[in-house]
Amino acid sequence: MKKQMFVYLMLFISKAFAADTTVVASPDGQIRFRLFISDHQLQYTVTFRNEPVIERSPMILSVDDKILTDGVKTGTVKRYTINERYPWMGVHAWATNNCNGASIAMQQYTLDVRVFNDGIAFRTVVPGVAGKLRVPDEATVFNIPTGTEIWYHDLVMHYESVHAKKEISALQKGEWVAPPATLKLPQGIYAAITEANLVNYSGMALEADGNRGLVLRLAHQQPVSYPYKLRYSEEDVIRLSKPAAVSGTITTPWRVVMIGADLNAMVNNDMVHDLCPPPDPKLFPKGVQTDWIRPGRAVWKYLDGGGEGTPEVIKDFSAKAAALGFEHNILEGFWEKWSDEQIRDVVNDGKRQHVSIWVWKHSKYLRDKNVRLAFFKRCHDLGIAGVKIDFFDHEAKEVVDLYTAILRETAEYHLLTDFHGANKPTGLARTWPNELTREAVKGMEASKLADRATHETTIPFTRLLAGPAEYTVVHFGERRKNTTWAHQIASAAILSAPLLTYAAQPQHILENPAADMIRHIPANWDETIVLPQSGIGQLAAFARRKGDTWFLAIMNGTQPQTLRIPLSFLKASNYKVSVVKDDVDSSAAVKVEDTSCTPQDVISLQLVPGGGYVARYTINKK
Repeated sequence: MKKQMFVYLMLFISKAFAADTTVVASPDGQIRFRLFISDHQLQYTVTFRNEPVIERSPMILSVDDKILTDGVKTGTVKRYTINERYPWMGVHAWATNNCNGASIAMQQYTLDVRVFNDGIAFRTVVPGVAGKLRVPDEATVFNIPTGTEIWYHDLVMHYESVHAKKEISALQKGEWVAPPATLKLPQGIYAAITEANLVNYSGMALEADGNRGLVLRLAHQQPVSYPYKLRYSEEDVIRLSKPAAVSGTITTPWRVVMIGADLNAMVNNDMVHDLCPPPDPKLFPKGVQTDWIRPGRAVWKYLDGGGEGTPEVIKDFSAKAAALGFEHNILEGFWEKWSDEQIRDVVNDGKRQHVSIWVWKHSKYLRDKNVRLAFFKRCHDLGIAGVKIDFFDHEAKEVVDLYTAILRETAEYHLLTDFHGANKPTGLARTWPNELTREAVKGMEASKLADRATHETTIPFTRLLAGPAEYTVVHFGERRKNTTWAHQIASAAILSAPLLTYAAQPQHILENPAADMIRHIPANWDETIVLPQSGIGQLAAFARRKGDTWFLAIMNGTQPQTLRIPLSFLKASNYKVSVVKDDVDSSAAVKVEDTSCTPQDVISLQLVPGGGYVARYTINKK
């Protein structure tokens, strides 16, 4: 009798548990997202290969100060799948969007969940009446397993700070974490937390709760001084006022946990842009391959001298960009002193050499729609190819809306965009392929960054997981700090972006012994392999392919390294190899060599602290 009662009890518990639990698994079955109700509170877990990635954590959403995730019951679950490939610009030429999804009905809203082979994402949709304003807020928690390491930076310089590495339990309550935050779990699994498709909403940051939890926090309304203040403290970003109101239906951005067995899986993760809508074919008839979308490399007269900001000097920069095979020339604010006739002359001079002209503008002058449209029309009429817009530095909804407006309006005028002083990317370059890059990184402009070697071997596996960054690569002068020339040249192949801006003035590149190597490093790649020797903040070793040509690029951290690298990533039987490597006698020199190899070869490298290595492999057709 007791045995029979026990069976009935277990059956009752099982049915009750099943009624309040929804599990969504990845297509390959290795990642599982479990949504359930406990103590009347909506909660979730995430596992990879049966190991916890996110431990039991509450989902918390409120609207007008009323919490919607307490006292809930799950309703109908509509399951779906997505399996597509689309052209892409970045670490590879084709992105894969393959996931299992579930639309889960609650009493007042719908929770949408997607689980990929390399991560999970969820968002909430709260129906509303058009024109009616409501204020959403969130405090969802990501509880991290004990023993996990985290690489993160705070919000003191918005998205332009330096990552620290800590054990997750060492984060103090109230510490800020700017997404994406990269994690390495005790089992060696990697993960990163960020958001995708940030539109019509406030941006997300994370706050440590002092108990291994990272709490989702929304940027609040912009401070009164905006947009004249250039940098904000964390109190400005989160603590001011309340989150902004949303009209009609509230759709949160996707809350994303990227997951990978190794760093190669993390770097090749497509989730952030997969979660954004495809481009409007009316604006982009061929998507990222639309004719006026022109990725490439850029010269930039700002950090490395080169003369005054006159039309004659900029023409010279265009000529040297052409000599390097570069596609773009970016002008800072000095261009605004020129007449339209002078601007048109510089633009036409560049066009004759297949070099496009970009111009810089402060975002504070583009707050008014009529002013924006007049500016974009003027740029279009003068033949300018792209605009570099600076000083956003806030994730309030008003600023997020400004990004969206700029992207749509520049698309209508066939202008490419580069957002400087910007927020983290959230994948919207898929929707708006005219956005080639955004800064949101402590780049070469940061002259006081002493340990550039650690920084540059960290950000490929942290910040760049969210999307390309305008780091402004390659400097041969004092700004390179504790890195060598070879390390700097390798940075162009590792810290790549669809708009790859060089910090070194073109004359210094042309004079460098490695000029021929630099000429051949592309802005976009067909394939990327992160080699297993890589370690966050220690070494970045990438094999990358463009067409039939392969590059091996390595940046070292602060410790000497001895490496053996099999060349098995090569596909053909025999290659000609051009090599740029450190001169052990001088950090301001390189050695250039030509040799040959096969895929069966293994190379041995002795890397100095802050050192680097670049090799180009072209098929030997003889």
